[in-house]
Formats: sequence, C-alpha cells, structure tokens
Amino acid sequence: MNYILFDGTVRNALLPFTFTRAVADIRIGILTIREKWEKYLGYTTTTLTEEYLSEKFPMVEMEDNVMINASFLPNDILAEMVKSLEKNQAIFQDDEVIAFYTNDTQEEVDFDSYEIIEFSEECLTVQHTWDIFAKNDAAMREDFELITDGRHSQPIPKSVNVLSPENIFIEEGAKLEFVTLNASTGPIYIGKNAEIMEGSVIRGPFALCESGRVKLASKVYGATTVGPHSVIGGEVSNSVLMGYSNKGHDGFLGNSVLGEWCNIGADSNNSNLKNNYEEVRLWSYETEGFARTSLQFCGLMMGDHSKCGINTMFNTGTVVGVSANIFGSGFPRNFVPSFSWGGASGFTTYLTSKAFQTAKIVMARRQVEFSDEDAKILEHVFEITKKYRKE
Repeated sequence: MNYILFDGTVRNALLPFTFTRAVADIRIGILTIREKWEKYLGYTTTTLTEEYLSEKFPMVEMEDNVMINASFLPNDILAEMVKSLEKNQAIFQDDEVIAFYTNDTQEEVDFDSYEIIEFSEECLTVQHTWDIFAKNDAAMREDFELITDGRHSQPIPKSVNVLSPENIFIEEGAKLEFVTLNASTGPIYIGKNAEIMEGSVIRGPFALCESGRVKLASKVYGATTVGPHSVIGGEVSNSVLMGYSNKGHDGFLGNSVLGEWCNIGADSNNSNLKNNYEEVRLWSYETEGFARTSLQFCGLMMGDHSKCGINTMFNTGTVVGVSANIFGSGFPRNFVPSFSWGGASGFTTYLTSKAFQTAKIVMARRQVEFSDEDAKILEHVFEITKKYRKE
C-alpha cells in the first residue's frame, strides 16, 4: 500500500516550525512523526504539504493510496486500523479525519459517500507548538518501547552512576563515562555515535539522538529530546531540539522547542514561568494574536536557522521565527518575526543574501549542503512573513 502523510488542519497552528517542514517531519519523543508511522506501518511514506515545500517533501501518488493526517501520532490500535482500510473507508475522531482510502482517479473526496469508522481510543496529537514539549514525555515513552522492542542495549560503562539500568538503552558507538543517569523517572535513550561528556547529570525521560552531544557537567531534566547532530550544555529541562541545533554553553533552556540549525549563545537564558504565575500566552500565526496555552510553564519557540548572541534573555512564552538573528542587552519582545536582525533596542530586516551565507557556513560544518531547495523555501518564507516586520 502507498501511504501519504498530509498536514491536516493544524499546519498554521504549528508555525514557525512548519514554515520549513511538513507536519510529518516534526520531532516529538525520540522520532519524527514520519519515522513513527513508517515503523508502525512497515512502509516508507511521502507527503502532501504546501506547494512551496513539495519539492523537498514530495508526494508519490499511486493507483491506490491511504492518506494519513500527520497531526495524529500512531499507536498499535490506530496503525492496525489504518492498515486495514479498504476502498471508500475513512477513519475519524469526532469531526477530524485521521486517515482515508483514495485512488488516483478520484477528482475529489466526498466523505458523505464513505463508510466512516470512528476511532474512539486515545492517541497523542500535535495541534499546537507547545504540544511538542508538553507531550514529549508521553511520546518519548512510546518511542522507547517501539525502538527497543526485541533488541539488546550496548553495556552501560562501569564508570556510569546509574539508577534503573533496565530503562536505559545505548546504541552502538555511543560514548559516556563518569556521568549520572537516573532512569527511575523515565527511560533514557542514547543514540548511535552520541556522546555524553564527564560530570553530566541526566534525569529521564531523555533522548540523545544519533551523533548528538551533551557537554561537560550538563544538568538535564526530562522530558528532553536532543535531536540528531545537536549539542546541549548548561541546564536544560523539558525541551526538544529537532536536529542540528546547538545550546552548547551554560545558561537555561526550559519548556522550549528549537527547530533545526539554531544556535543559542553562551550564558543565554529563557524564562519559562511568569512572575505572577499566570497562564502563559503564546503568539499564534493562525490567529495572529496571543493564544491561551493553559500552561503555567512555557519558554521559547524558535524556528529553523535562528540564532542568538551571548547573554540573550528571552521572556516567558517567546516565539522566534525563521532565520532571525538576536543580540544585545535587555529582553527582546516575545514575538520576533522571521528574518529579523537586532534585539531589545529594535529590529531591522535580515536580508536573505546574508542569511543564506551564514546558513551555508553553518550547514557545511555538519557536512550538509545548503541546497537550492532550501534557498527557495527560505525565500518564500521571507516573502510571506514581510507583514510581520517593520520595513
């Protein structure tokens, strides 16, 4: 069967992360949503997303296809229902479509003509940016079971101070000596060729993905995910780094999400709790206003390719767009548009020519090419986010 993951109705609510990726390629837990579905289904998937993203995230349509709403995370029950779908059948949860069968001759999909199968069980969904960290604990526990089932961990080195070793899984090539791992509060997954440097103290649930690094004497609280080729240091709590991002120095990052190719300067901090302990409101691209999160703890949402200089201070519930460059003293405002250059004293436009030059250098350090596809995507983001910048 040919499976296609589509963005669904939540795509705009997940900006700025979906400016540069399909919903399916958001990382929550250990894996991306796409990687989860592919493991459960036993098939590769393609993507139906925004037109400007379709060159990088293409759709392959065959004679018969099953379309899957990528905002729903799979579990055993849901995956079996999806695999059992037949012609003119669709799976719904309340009014939201989860998956449906289609073929290449259909000009449009009319669910009134479909047999509707109701999914009444529980599953994780990603509907808001803050769900990525708020639901990371549950997603990580599910992924840990999925990834490690029937497999054997590499041995835990004798120098490691460990609690609940049965909840720890170490992949081949990982390096860790003289660190403390407390997996009594949740599983700890250490990916292939990852490294945890000496003196670090980690409390699960925690995931360090392939080639990720935890620097000397870091303090990490769950539920934290360090995506592939990412680096953390200092103090990190309940945060997700999707991949290729660095928070390598002292300073605090909490209840936050960083996209790819982000860099947090030394001694930078974010607040994750308001002084009056009230609910945090977070900028929403969907409503173009500040949305209620129902959360008391909420930190920084930073889109791909954004950076901040040393000693940057982020207020509670700050949203930073794509390719922003933030520096200087004081607190920048709690919504920083894409391609902004500056800080608390004000912003100017970060021109794409300069942003692309930096991106090429940053990506080359990880042996990744800044492609023409990447440039076209960022050019499009630059244009559609002009209205948020004072130019």
